[in-house]
Amino acid sequence: MPAVVQLKDIHKTYDSGEVPVHAVRGVTLDIAGGEFVAVMGASGSGKSTLMNLLGCLDRPTKGRYLLGGTDVSGLDRNQLADLRNQKLGFVFQGFNLLSRTTARENVELPMLYGQRRFSSKEIRDRALHSLDIVGLSNRADHFPSQLSGGQQQRVAIARALINDPQILLADEPTGNLDSKTAVEIMGVFQKLNEQGITLVMVTHELDIAHYCKRNLIMRDGRLVSDTAVSDRLIATVEMQKILAAEAAAKLTA
Repeated sequence: MPAVVQLKDIHKTYDSGEVPVHAVRGVTLDIAGGEFVAVMGASGSGKSTLMNLLGCLDRPTKGRYLLGGTDVSGLDRNQLADLRNQKLGFVFQGFNLLSRTTARENVELPMLYGQRRFSSKEIRDRALHSLDIVGLSNRADHFPSQLSGGQQQRVAIARALINDPQILLADEPTGNLDSKTAVEIMGVFQKLNEQGITLVMVTHELDIAHYCKRNLIMRDGRLVSDTAVSDRLIATVEMQKILAAEAAAKLTA
């Protein structure tokens, strides 16, 4: 499939006191539609800066970034905000749900801030559809405090999907979850990817990266490794193993 993301000799330098910080150094990268990519690296490797650049949350110091064929370097702040709203979906480690707002209302938020105007029925229907995709339509009227961590992350994923983005960006999406729930969330991501959604995920966990199809490794701001995952984990199989182990443990307890 054609490239959704094209980075051409991307650099990002921060002026921090007397010594400039070269966070990203000359990254050239293509990500095709339908890929599931993990970005890995130690703290300070540049992976988070790269994710911010991909999400149009920051601008490169040098180089070109084409998102869906659009060169984002020449866009102003309002145009970038609209691009993020329409073409990108974001999932973060901390869920970022409004505590006094139901799951459905949390999912609706991106539709309220775009340039397009929708009827209340359209917004509600699309939010319920997004929740149905992640298996939470029966929790639409629940508040975040009434949901488990895994369910809250599912709501965050549904919110990221509501505007049908070209690419879903996830920053340590399993970082606040236990291992069983993390596998559950990776199963959601794999299902979305099977439906054709392009995903890019930052993670420092090697086992989580093995659920993806392609692993990128950053070091000192440079892309030092770009490999396909040869021994890929499938979340449904791993969940079956976990449930079988739990059942066996209960029998022997």
